[in-house]
Amino acid sequence: MKLSALASALTLALLSQVALAAPEGTAAQMLDPAKAADAAKDPKAAVQAMTDMMDPATSMVMMQKLMDPNVYTKMAQTGMSPDMLKSYAVFMDPNLYGKWMAAGMDPNFYMAMINPMMNPNMYMKWAMAPMDPRMWNMGMQMMNPSLYMNWMMAPMNPANMNLMMAPMNPNTYTQWMGTAANPQTYGTWGTFMNPATYSNMANPASMFMMPFAPVAQPAAK
Repeated sequence: MKLSALASALTLALLSQVALAAPEGTAAQMLDPAKAADAAKDPKAAVQAMTDMMDPATSMVMMQKLMDPNVYTKMAQTGMSPDMLKSYAVFMDPNLYGKWMAAGMDPNFYMAMINPMMNPNMYMKWAMAPMDPRMWNMGMQMMNPSLYMNWMMAPMNPANMNLMMAPMNPNTYTQWMGTAANPQTYGTWGTFMNPATYSNMANPASMFMMPFAPVAQPAAK
């Protein structure tokens, strides 16, 4: 009995931690341009992201983060990173659409999308949102002098200065060119760009090269 009670307590603690981490993780994903599209790459991830976005806690976390100028700096840095190309080039992979076609024929997928809308607890959360301490804390930030000081000092932030100099950095364009030329960026379609796929056919001069037998080496005496 004691072991079962301990296991139940640990399970409840773990579930509560996961529930608290879900809004934070979803908000961070939505505010990251390179990861915002990850939810559309997998039907299960899309359902989970939709469920989290219906939770008012996620909206509170996102609005709280959007008051920080450093969040916009990170978003701009990611926007100039070749990780953007890696993230969105996956939509050229036909396997991605195969997953969605399979999900479209699965009744469980539709049930998973409908369940959050039929959950009374979700509507109760929205009804109680105006009395949520996180909502009050976010509203009180407008009277926090530190908020305005952060925005006033943002132009002198070294991270923002480096961001403004990034378009003049040749390494930025080198990274983009390297990512664009990498077959792994495009998933299945990248196979057609990989010279190893065609072996010797990738060499235009291979058709003029006749195979020759190796010259036999004299036996050692």
